[in-house]
Formats: sequence, structure tokens, C-alpha cells
Amino acid sequence: MKIAATQHRENARSLPSDLQGHSVPAVDARGRVTNFMTAEPTREFVDANVFVYAFDESAGAKRATAARLLERLWGAGTGCISVQVLQEFFVTVTRKVARPLQIDDAAERIRELVTWKVFAPTGDDVLAASALQKQAKIDFWDAMVVQAAVELRCDMLWTEDLNEGQVLRGVRIRNPFAARD
Repeated sequence: MKIAATQHRENARSLPSDLQGHSVPAVDARGRVTNFMTAEPTREFVDANVFVYAFDESAGAKRATAARLLERLWGAGTGCISVQVLQEFFVTVTRKVARPLQIDDAAERIRELVTWKVFAPTGDDVLAASALQKQAKIDFWDAMVVQAAVELRCDMLWTEDLNEGQVLRGVRIRNPFAARD
């Protein structure tokens, strides 16, 4: 699967059913979710586990779900990641999945992903994440992901590592693999 293949889709998209009825107020003419106050597309941060499932041939239904989410974000141009996510993705898909990607293939996926908004943390971000870890009682690396989403002004963070629906520092946690009503 090659991510960039869906990047430039111009057709209008409707709001995915799993987002309807939540605090997502509008969709612009290109089908992008927008913030009604600014009419700017709503940014959505994606954790490494979602990318890993999209490229893990043994992931079954999770692979298809992850691929649909990434396709929507590519089409809308609203996906965000961090250097940490890129690092975790690379290590996992080249060493930890049942059928690892070749290093060159994984590097090509990274080349595609760096066209998204990418956050590179500073020392102050590490301190902010350590405070969030203590306050929210979450893993430090998860706190770093949340901090990256905050710094990129994302409204949502897609991950299976935190609690569905939880809000941390203004970012709503969404698990793309959780059953929805």
C-alpha cells in the first residue's frame, strides 16, 4: 500500500459516520472537516500504531480501518505527526511485525509521511510531557504524543494507546478500532 496515491483527491467527501454527532461543526467545499470559528480544516494527529496497522499485512480488519482513516486524512490534507511517530513507525515496521518491510520501503513511507505537518519536540516539550504524565497518569511516550498534538493545534488524536473519548489538554482521543454505537 502506498500512502501518497490518495493524497490529491479533489472529490468532495462527507463527514465519516464515526465523527457525526460529535463536536465537529462543519465540512468545507473540498470535504475537509473545519472549525466553524476559523473555517480552517480541523487538524488530526495520528499515532504510530495506526500507521503500523496500515502496513502490517497480518493486521486483518485493523489494517483496513487504519488505511481508510489515513486515506481520509491524505485527501483532506489535515493529518499531523511527530518525529517520535516517524521513529516508532520505522522501528516497528522494519523489526517488530510478522512480515517486516525492507528498510528502503519503510524509508519511502517516511518520505511520504513527512509531507504532513511534522512536530519536532524541544526540551520544553519534554518538560510539558513529563508534567502531563504525572497529571494524567499516562505513559511518558503517550504524553509526548499528546504534547505534539497540542503544539500542532490538533483537535483529535487517533491512537489505540489512550482512552477513547478522553480529552487531554484540549485534544480529544479517538481510537479508530473501537466499536462505535
